[in-house]
Amino acid sequence: MKSFLFASLLPFFAVTALTAAEPIKVGEVASLTGKEAAFGNASHQGTLLAIEQLNAAGGVLGRPVELLTEDNQSKAGESATVARKLVSREKVVALLGEVASSRSLEMAPIAQRAKIPMISPSSTNPKVTAVGDYIFRVCFIDPFQGTVMAKYAKENLKAKRVAVVTSVSSAYSVGLAKYFKERFVADGGEIALEQKFAEGDKDFKAQLTAIRAAGVDAIFVPGYYTEAALITRQARELGLTLPLFGGDGWEAPQLLEIGGAAMNGTYYSTHYSPEDSSPKVQSFVAAFRARWNGETPDAMAALGYDSAMVLADAITRAKTVEAAAVRDALAATKGYAGVTGITTLDADRNASKAASIITVQNGKFKFVQSVAP
Repeated sequence: MKSFLFASLLPFFAVTALTAAEPIKVGEVASLTGKEAAFGNASHQGTLLAIEQLNAAGGVLGRPVELLTEDNQSKAGESATVARKLVSREKVVALLGEVASSRSLEMAPIAQRAKIPMISPSSTNPKVTAVGDYIFRVCFIDPFQGTVMAKYAKENLKAKRVAVVTSVSSAYSVGLAKYFKERFVADGGEIALEQKFAEGDKDFKAQLTAIRAAGVDAIFVPGYYTEAALITRQARELGLTLPLFGGDGWEAPQLLEIGGAAMNGTYYSTHYSPEDSSPKVQSFVAAFRARWNGETPDAMAALGYDSAMVLADAITRAKTVEAAAVRDALAATKGYAGVTGITTLDADRNASKAASIITVQNGKFKFVQSVAP
Protein backbone atom coordinates (compact mmCIF):
# COMPACT_ATOMS: atom_id res chain seq x y z
CA MET A 1 0.00 0.00 0.00
CA LYS A 2 1.32 3.40 -0.93
CA SER A 3 0.44 6.67 0.75
CA PHE A 4 0.82 10.00 -1.01
CA LEU A 5 0.72 13.49 0.52
CA PHE A 6 0.44 16.06 -2.22
CA ALA A 7 1.36 19.59 -1.18
CA SER A 8 0.12 22.42 -3.33
CA LEU A 9 2.85 23.67 -5.63
CA LEU A 10 2.24 27.35 -5.02
CA PRO A 11 4.77 30.16 -4.96
CA PHE A 12 6.16 30.81 -1.47
CA PHE A 13 4.51 34.21 -1.12
CA ALA A 14 1.07 32.68 -1.78
CA VAL A 15 1.54 30.04 0.89
CA THR A 16 2.89 32.20 3.72
CA ALA A 17 -0.41 34.02 4.23
CA LEU A 18 -2.08 30.71 5.04
CA THR A 19 0.57 28.97 7.11
CA ALA A 20 -0.60 30.40 10.43
CA ALA A 21 -4.01 28.78 10.06
CA GLU A 22 -4.59 25.11 10.73
CA PRO A 23 -5.09 23.30 7.41
CA ILE A 24 -8.36 21.69 6.42
CA LYS A 25 -7.50 18.06 5.74
CA VAL A 26 -9.35 16.44 2.85
CA GLY A 27 -8.83 12.78 2.01
CA GLU A 28 -8.78 11.41 -1.53
CA VAL A 29 -8.92 7.73 -2.50
CA ALA A 30 -7.84 7.04 -6.09
CA SER A 31 -6.40 4.31 -8.31
CA LEU A 32 -3.01 5.85 -9.03
CA THR A 33 -1.53 2.49 -10.04
CA GLY A 34 -3.06 -0.73 -11.34
CA LYS A 35 -5.57 -1.55 -14.05
CA GLU A 36 -7.72 1.60 -13.77
CA ALA A 37 -4.88 4.02 -13.05
CA ALA A 38 -5.84 6.22 -16.00
CA PHE A 39 -9.13 7.05 -14.25
CA GLY A 40 -7.55 7.67 -10.87
CA ASN A 41 -4.70 9.81 -12.11
CA ALA A 42 -6.97 11.97 -14.27
CA SER A 43 -9.39 12.52 -11.40
CA HIS A 44 -6.52 13.27 -9.03
CA GLN A 45 -5.02 15.83 -11.42
CA GLY A 46 -8.34 17.66 -11.56
CA THR A 47 -8.77 17.48 -7.80
CA LEU A 48 -5.25 18.75 -7.11
CA LEU A 49 -5.71 21.63 -9.56
CA ALA A 50 -8.84 22.67 -7.65
CA ILE A 51 -7.02 22.52 -4.31
CA GLU A 52 -4.15 24.60 -5.65
CA GLN A 53 -6.53 27.22 -7.04
CA LEU A 54 -8.42 27.37 -3.75
CA ASN A 55 -5.21 27.88 -1.79
CA ALA A 56 -3.95 30.51 -4.24
CA ALA A 57 -7.20 32.40 -3.66
CA GLY A 58 -6.80 32.36 0.13
CA GLY A 59 -7.98 28.87 1.04
CA VAL A 60 -11.39 27.99 2.46
CA LEU A 61 -12.63 29.90 5.51
CA GLY A 62 -9.20 31.55 5.51
CA ARG A 63 -7.46 28.19 5.99
CA PRO A 64 -5.28 26.22 3.56
CA VAL A 65 -6.64 22.97 2.21
CA GLU A 66 -4.34 19.95 2.56
CA LEU A 67 -5.03 17.04 0.20
CA LEU A 68 -4.10 13.60 1.53
CA THR A 69 -4.24 11.08 -1.30
CA GLU A 70 -4.19 7.29 -0.90
CA ASP A 71 -3.57 4.87 -3.76
CA ASN A 72 -5.84 1.81 -3.71
CA GLN A 73 -3.81 0.29 -6.57
CA SER A 74 -7.06 -0.64 -8.38
CA LYS A 75 -7.33 -3.60 -5.98
CA ALA A 76 -10.55 -4.92 -4.45
CA GLY A 77 -10.67 -4.22 -0.72
CA GLU A 78 -7.98 -1.54 -0.67
CA SER A 79 -10.38 1.41 -0.85
CA ALA A 80 -11.98 0.47 2.45
CA THR A 81 -8.57 0.04 4.08
CA VAL A 82 -7.19 3.41 3.01
CA ALA A 83 -10.48 5.21 3.66
CA ARG A 84 -10.42 3.87 7.22
CA LYS A 85 -6.87 5.20 7.61
CA LEU A 86 -7.80 8.66 6.34
CA VAL A 87 -10.80 8.87 8.66
CA SER A 88 -9.34 7.39 11.85
CA ARG A 89 -5.66 8.36 11.68
CA GLU A 90 -5.58 11.51 9.54
CA LYS A 91 -8.89 12.94 10.82
CA VAL A 92 -9.93 14.28 7.43
CA VAL A 93 -13.06 16.45 7.27
CA ALA A 94 -14.29 14.79 4.06
CA LEU A 95 -13.43 12.09 1.53
CA LEU A 96 -13.21 12.53 -2.25
CA GLY A 97 -13.45 9.34 -4.30
CA GLU A 98 -13.58 6.79 -5.63
CA VAL A 99 -14.15 7.06 -9.36
CA ALA A 100 -15.27 3.43 -9.81
CA SER A 101 -18.60 2.32 -8.35
CA SER A 102 -17.33 -0.96 -6.87
CA ARG A 103 -14.58 0.83 -4.96
CA SER A 104 -16.91 3.64 -3.86
CA LEU A 105 -19.18 0.95 -2.44
CA GLU A 106 -16.22 -0.25 -0.37
CA MET A 107 -15.52 3.26 0.96
CA ALA A 108 -19.05 4.46 1.55
CA PRO A 109 -19.87 2.36 4.66
CA ILE A 110 -16.65 3.62 6.31
CA ALA A 111 -17.61 7.26 5.70
CA GLN A 112 -21.23 6.70 6.70
CA ARG A 113 -20.35 5.01 10.00
CA ALA A 114 -17.87 7.78 10.82
CA LYS A 115 -20.36 10.45 9.69
CA ILE A 116 -17.77 11.98 7.38
CA PRO A 117 -19.06 13.43 4.08
CA MET A 118 -17.90 11.52 1.00
CA ILE A 119 -18.21 12.79 -2.58
CA SER A 120 -17.61 10.44 -5.50
CA PRO A 121 -16.55 12.29 -8.64
CA SER A 122 -17.80 9.69 -11.11
CA SER A 123 -19.34 6.55 -9.57
CA THR A 124 -22.60 6.19 -11.47
CA ASN A 125 -24.15 3.10 -9.83
CA PRO A 126 -27.27 4.17 -7.86
CA LYS A 127 -26.28 1.94 -4.91
CA VAL A 128 -23.38 4.23 -3.99
CA THR A 129 -25.38 7.09 -2.47
CA ALA A 130 -28.01 4.64 -1.16
CA VAL A 131 -25.44 3.62 1.48
CA GLY A 132 -26.39 6.64 3.58
CA ASP A 133 -27.00 10.34 3.98
CA TYR A 134 -23.29 11.28 4.15
CA ILE A 135 -22.60 9.91 0.66
CA PHE A 136 -22.80 12.21 -2.39
CA ARG A 137 -21.78 12.32 -6.05
CA VAL A 138 -21.29 15.08 -8.65
CA CYS A 139 -22.05 12.92 -11.71
CA PHE A 140 -25.22 11.62 -13.33
CA ILE A 141 -26.30 8.05 -12.51
CA ASP A 142 -26.65 4.90 -14.59
CA PRO A 143 -30.43 4.96 -15.05
CA PHE A 144 -29.96 8.24 -16.96
CA GLN A 145 -26.82 7.09 -18.78
CA GLY A 146 -28.47 3.80 -19.75
CA THR A 147 -31.47 5.70 -21.08
CA VAL A 148 -29.24 8.05 -23.07
CA MET A 149 -27.38 5.21 -24.77
CA ALA A 150 -30.54 3.18 -25.43
CA LYS A 151 -32.08 6.21 -27.12
CA TYR A 152 -28.88 6.89 -29.09
CA ALA A 153 -28.64 3.27 -30.27
CA LYS A 154 -32.22 3.31 -31.52
CA GLU A 155 -32.42 6.78 -33.01
CA ASN A 156 -28.88 7.45 -34.21
CA LEU A 157 -27.35 4.03 -34.77
CA LYS A 158 -30.69 2.70 -36.08
CA ALA A 159 -30.15 -0.49 -34.10
CA LYS A 160 -33.05 -2.89 -33.60
CA ARG A 161 -31.20 -5.97 -32.31
CA VAL A 162 -28.33 -5.41 -29.88
CA ALA A 163 -25.88 -7.68 -28.05
CA VAL A 164 -24.69 -6.68 -24.57
CA VAL A 165 -21.26 -7.66 -23.19
CA THR A 166 -21.25 -7.28 -19.41
CA SER A 167 -18.53 -7.58 -16.75
CA VAL A 168 -20.11 -9.66 -13.99
CA SER A 169 -17.47 -8.53 -11.47
CA SER A 170 -18.18 -4.79 -11.87
CA ALA A 171 -21.11 -3.08 -10.14
CA TYR A 172 -20.81 -0.32 -12.72
CA SER A 173 -21.06 -2.69 -15.68
CA VAL A 174 -23.93 -4.76 -14.27
CA GLY A 175 -25.93 -1.66 -13.34
CA LEU A 176 -25.43 0.17 -16.63
CA ALA A 177 -26.31 -2.97 -18.60
CA LYS A 178 -29.53 -3.36 -16.61
CA TYR A 179 -30.76 0.18 -17.26
CA PHE A 180 -29.76 0.10 -20.92
CA LYS A 181 -31.60 -3.17 -21.53
CA GLU A 182 -34.76 -1.98 -19.77
CA ARG A 183 -34.99 1.20 -21.81
CA PHE A 184 -33.96 -0.33 -25.14
CA VAL A 185 -36.62 -3.07 -24.84
CA ALA A 186 -39.24 -0.56 -23.63
CA ASP A 187 -38.55 1.48 -26.78
CA GLY A 188 -39.17 -1.55 -29.00
CA GLY A 189 -35.63 -2.86 -29.38
CA GLU A 190 -34.48 -6.44 -28.86
CA ILE A 191 -31.59 -7.71 -26.74
CA ALA A 192 -30.56 -10.59 -29.00
CA LEU A 193 -28.13 -12.04 -26.46
CA GLU A 194 -25.98 -11.08 -23.50
CA GLN A 195 -22.41 -12.29 -23.08
CA LYS A 196 -20.44 -12.01 -19.83
CA PHE A 197 -16.83 -11.67 -18.74
CA ALA A 198 -14.82 -10.92 -15.59
CA GLU A 199 -12.51 -7.99 -14.93
CA GLY A 200 -9.01 -8.80 -16.15
CA ASP A 201 -10.11 -11.12 -18.97
CA LYS A 202 -8.18 -10.61 -22.19
CA ASP A 203 -9.69 -13.09 -24.66
CA PHE A 204 -13.25 -12.35 -25.79
CA LYS A 205 -13.35 -14.32 -29.02
CA ALA A 206 -15.83 -16.92 -27.72
CA GLN A 207 -18.34 -14.22 -26.74
CA LEU A 208 -17.81 -12.34 -30.00
CA THR A 209 -18.19 -15.47 -32.11
CA ALA A 210 -21.59 -16.06 -30.50
CA ILE A 211 -22.52 -12.44 -31.21
CA ARG A 212 -21.46 -12.74 -34.85
CA ALA A 213 -23.75 -15.76 -35.23
CA ALA A 214 -26.68 -13.83 -33.70
CA GLY A 215 -26.77 -11.23 -36.47
CA VAL A 216 -27.09 -8.10 -34.32
CA ASP A 217 -26.98 -4.45 -35.42
CA ALA A 218 -24.67 -3.16 -32.65
CA ILE A 219 -22.84 -4.22 -29.49
CA PHE A 220 -23.19 -2.43 -26.15
CA VAL A 221 -20.14 -2.82 -23.89
CA PRO A 222 -20.86 -1.23 -20.48
CA GLY A 223 -17.35 -1.74 -19.13
CA TYR A 224 -14.07 0.02 -18.54
CA TYR A 225 -11.61 1.18 -21.18
CA THR A 226 -9.18 -1.78 -21.11
CA GLU A 227 -11.76 -4.46 -21.81
CA ALA A 228 -13.76 -2.17 -24.13
CA ALA A 229 -10.70 -1.63 -26.30
CA LEU A 230 -9.76 -5.32 -26.35
CA ILE A 231 -13.34 -6.36 -27.18
CA THR A 232 -13.48 -3.85 -30.04
CA ARG A 233 -10.13 -4.94 -31.47
CA GLN A 234 -11.08 -8.60 -31.35
CA ALA A 235 -14.51 -7.85 -32.85
CA ARG A 236 -12.83 -6.22 -35.84
CA GLU A 237 -10.42 -9.15 -36.16
CA LEU A 238 -13.45 -11.45 -36.42
CA GLY A 239 -14.90 -9.32 -39.19
CA LEU A 240 -17.56 -7.54 -37.12
CA THR A 241 -17.84 -4.07 -38.65
CA LEU A 242 -20.98 -3.05 -36.75
CA PRO A 243 -20.95 -0.17 -34.19
CA LEU A 244 -19.74 -0.82 -30.64
CA PHE A 245 -20.71 1.65 -27.92
CA GLY A 246 -20.49 2.09 -24.16
CA GLY A 247 -20.62 4.46 -21.21
CA ASP A 248 -18.27 6.77 -19.35
CA GLY A 249 -16.06 3.82 -18.35
CA TRP A 250 -14.56 4.12 -21.84
CA GLU A 251 -13.27 7.65 -21.10
CA ALA A 252 -9.45 7.40 -21.15
CA PRO A 253 -6.61 7.99 -23.64
CA GLN A 254 -5.72 4.31 -23.14
CA LEU A 255 -8.90 3.38 -25.01
CA LEU A 256 -7.15 4.54 -28.19
CA GLU A 257 -3.72 3.26 -27.17
CA ILE A 258 -5.06 -0.28 -26.64
CA GLY A 259 -7.75 -0.32 -29.32
CA GLY A 260 -5.91 1.53 -32.07
CA ALA A 261 -7.68 2.00 -35.39
CA ALA A 262 -10.36 -0.51 -34.36
CA MET A 263 -11.92 2.19 -32.16
CA ASN A 264 -12.92 4.34 -35.16
CA GLY A 265 -16.70 4.47 -35.42
CA THR A 266 -17.34 3.65 -31.77
CA TYR A 267 -19.38 5.79 -29.35
CA TYR A 268 -19.71 6.39 -25.63
CA SER A 269 -21.50 8.68 -23.20
CA THR A 270 -19.59 10.84 -20.76
CA HIS A 271 -19.87 13.88 -18.50
CA TYR A 272 -18.36 16.75 -20.48
CA SER A 273 -16.30 17.56 -23.54
CA PRO A 274 -13.21 19.79 -23.63
CA GLU A 275 -14.60 21.04 -26.96
CA ASP A 276 -17.47 22.73 -25.12
CA SER A 277 -17.16 26.44 -25.89
CA SER A 278 -18.51 27.69 -22.54
CA PRO A 279 -16.12 30.06 -20.71
CA LYS A 280 -16.19 27.81 -17.61
CA VAL A 281 -15.00 24.79 -19.57
CA GLN A 282 -12.41 26.67 -21.62
CA SER A 283 -10.97 28.35 -18.51
CA PHE A 284 -10.61 24.93 -16.85
CA VAL A 285 -9.04 23.37 -19.95
CA ALA A 286 -6.49 26.20 -20.19
CA ALA A 287 -5.60 25.96 -16.49
CA PHE A 288 -5.32 22.18 -16.65
CA ARG A 289 -3.06 22.27 -19.70
CA ALA A 290 -0.85 24.88 -18.04
CA ARG A 291 -0.57 22.78 -14.86
CA TRP A 292 -0.14 19.37 -16.47
CA ASN A 293 2.29 19.90 -19.35
CA GLY A 294 -0.23 20.47 -22.09
CA GLU A 295 -2.50 17.52 -21.30
CA THR A 296 -6.14 17.92 -22.28
CA PRO A 297 -8.45 17.10 -19.35
CA ASP A 298 -10.93 14.29 -19.81
CA ALA A 299 -14.23 13.83 -17.97
CA MET A 300 -12.56 12.16 -14.97
CA ALA A 301 -10.32 15.20 -14.52
CA ALA A 302 -13.27 17.58 -14.82
CA LEU A 303 -15.33 15.59 -12.30
CA GLY A 304 -12.40 15.40 -9.88
CA TYR A 305 -12.12 19.19 -10.12
CA ASP A 306 -15.86 19.68 -9.57
CA SER A 307 -15.94 17.31 -6.59
CA ALA A 308 -13.32 19.39 -4.75
CA MET A 309 -15.00 22.67 -5.67
CA VAL A 310 -18.46 21.48 -4.60
CA LEU A 311 -16.96 20.45 -1.25
CA ALA A 312 -15.26 23.84 -0.85
CA ASP A 313 -18.53 25.60 -1.72
CA ALA A 314 -20.38 23.57 0.93
CA ILE A 315 -17.77 24.29 3.61
CA THR A 316 -17.94 27.99 2.75
CA ARG A 317 -21.73 28.02 3.05
CA ALA A 318 -21.60 25.98 6.27
CA LYS A 319 -19.02 28.43 7.72
CA THR A 320 -17.44 25.47 9.51
CA VAL A 321 -15.74 22.14 8.84
CA GLU A 322 -17.97 20.37 11.35
CA ALA A 323 -19.10 17.20 9.55
CA ALA A 324 -22.86 17.41 10.11
CA ALA A 325 -22.98 21.04 8.98
CA VAL A 326 -20.93 20.28 5.87
CA ARG A 327 -23.22 17.33 5.12
CA ASP A 328 -26.26 19.58 5.38
CA ALA A 329 -24.67 22.19 3.12
CA LEU A 330 -23.78 19.56 0.54
CA ALA A 331 -27.34 18.24 0.59
CA ALA A 332 -28.58 21.79 -0.06
CA THR A 333 -26.37 22.27 -3.15
CA LYS A 334 -28.46 23.80 -5.92
CA GLY A 335 -27.42 25.38 -9.20
CA TYR A 336 -23.67 25.07 -8.63
CA ALA A 337 -22.02 26.07 -11.93
CA GLY A 338 -19.21 23.57 -12.41
CA VAL A 339 -17.06 22.48 -15.31
CA THR A 340 -19.30 19.47 -15.96
CA GLY A 341 -22.48 21.53 -15.88
CA ILE A 342 -24.97 22.84 -13.36
CA THR A 343 -24.95 20.64 -10.26
CA THR A 344 -28.10 20.35 -8.17
CA LEU A 345 -28.15 17.48 -5.70
CA ASP A 346 -31.50 15.74 -5.30
CA ALA A 347 -33.01 14.08 -2.23
CA ASP A 348 -30.88 10.98 -2.88
CA ARG A 349 -27.71 13.11 -3.12
CA ASN A 350 -27.34 12.45 -6.85
CA ALA A 351 -26.54 15.08 -9.47
CA SER A 352 -28.90 15.66 -12.36
CA LYS A 353 -27.02 16.95 -15.40
CA ALA A 354 -26.55 16.47 -19.13
CA ALA A 355 -24.50 13.75 -20.83
CA SER A 356 -22.16 14.19 -23.77
CA ILE A 357 -21.93 11.69 -26.63
CA ILE A 358 -18.39 11.14 -27.96
CA THR A 359 -17.30 9.24 -31.06
CA VAL A 360 -13.85 8.18 -32.30
CA GLN A 361 -12.90 9.48 -35.74
CA ASN A 362 -9.47 9.04 -37.31
CA GLY A 363 -8.02 8.00 -33.98
CA LYS A 364 -9.35 11.03 -32.09
CA PHE A 365 -12.22 11.69 -29.70
CA LYS A 366 -14.92 13.89 -31.23
CA PHE A 367 -17.89 15.51 -29.50
CA VAL A 368 -21.20 14.53 -31.12
CA GLN A 369 -23.99 16.05 -29.04
CA SER A 370 -25.23 16.86 -25.54
CA VAL A 371 -28.25 15.06 -24.08
CA ALA A 372 -30.13 16.74 -21.22
CA PRO A 373 -31.94 14.83 -18.44
